[in-house]
Amino acid sequence: MAALAPHSFSAGLRCPLVSSSPLPRTSSAAVPSKPPVRPSYCHAAVIAGTYALTPAQKERQKLRELFEEASDRCRTAPTEGVAFTIEDFHAALDKYDFDSEIGAKVKGTVFTTDANGALVDIAAKSSAYLPLQEACIHKIKHVAEAGIYPGLVEEFVIIGEKTTDDSLVLSLRSIQYGLAWERCRQLQAEAVVVKGQVVGGNKGGVVAIVEGLRGFVPFSHISTKSTAEELIGKELPLKFVEVDEEQSRLVLSNRKAMADSQAQLGIGSVVLGSVQSLKPYGAFVDIGGINGLLHVSQISHDHITDISTVLQPGDALKVMILSHDRERGRVSLSTKKLECTPGDMIRNPKLVFEKADEMAQAFRQRIAQAEAMARADILRFQPESEGILSTLTSDLPAEGLDLSDIPAAEV
Repeated sequence: MAALAPHSFSAGLRCPLVSSSPLPRTSSAAVPSKPPVRPSYCHAAVIAGTYALTPAQKERQKLRELFEEASDRCRTAPTEGVAFTIEDFHAALDKYDFDSEIGAKVKGTVFTTDANGALVDIAAKSSAYLPLQEACIHKIKHVAEAGIYPGLVEEFVIIGEKTTDDSLVLSLRSIQYGLAWERCRQLQAEAVVVKGQVVGGNKGGVVAIVEGLRGFVPFSHISTKSTAEELIGKELPLKFVEVDEEQSRLVLSNRKAMADSQAQLGIGSVVLGSVQSLKPYGAFVDIGGINGLLHVSQISHDHITDISTVLQPGDALKVMILSHDRERGRVSLSTKKLECTPGDMIRNPKLVFEKADEMAQAFRQRIAQAEAMARADILRFQPESEGILSTLTSDLPAEGLDLSDIPAAEV
């Protein structure tokens, strides 16, 4: 090695030794024309075989060369050889970007649920959460009651943002409210009678839930003289008076609904009812918001000692309208007229309800025949008297005759 050193320097090579120890600084007197050279590997010495590199040093040298090459490429041509351009990157951002402003609607997938709500994936940087109170327009104890479960894909509306973790707050109730108002407007336009449950009241009226919205029913629009306390928990037939989503005003009327229902109570018609209460003298039956009396004598042709052996509160049944006193608000009902065989209401009420429409039709035909024969007899015995028939007809109630005393058809 000592013999090679003079030859190397005479050839003009100025390379530091490959060593971990620092090299002595070259004095300016020895090399006046050359500036100080920073320690580095000398390729010429390696090629000439003057200094041998260990495998680890060779590996470091190779990595350094690759790094320098990559660094130069990043400075001079950063996108060279890359198929995904800057334009493609911006297009991808636009594709997956969404409006996260308050009030914006986003589609999301329910990831998990808990007692307080549901975690929703809306493909955003921050997480999104659906609180329990925002999961449904109705009061629920768990999101599962509203049909919300992991994997459900639904449209939500952003209603807020948590400052603690920048997560978004979602709502389904806001969307359902909009649909409920639209449904109420449609029902008002079609003059439909709906059912509303009374949940509260004040000195001016009661509050009823209709289509998930809280509507106000003034006492002047309630057909009975009941107080608010007496009506709480009950269902009332209602019609829409005012539907104003902007002012959040929903006004309803029980009187209008009752008027429509009473107009449809034709004498001899069969309607569905539900037993509300039992008394010693009969049963009160709800027929579309109107309470009618099914007297014990009109339940069956057979004698009934105890009504509870035949009917119970909550029973659904078909009844015939016998009479309707609109002024006094009284409706008389009958199931006896619907019996195919006397005593069927006691032994086989299901058969009575199955044949109710058929028996009522036959009953109305007999009534029509009886009325026609009565008019013919009047004209036959007093043919020269004018106005007798019209006078008789005008004296009859607008609903027709009271059919409670008409005997049953012979079987």
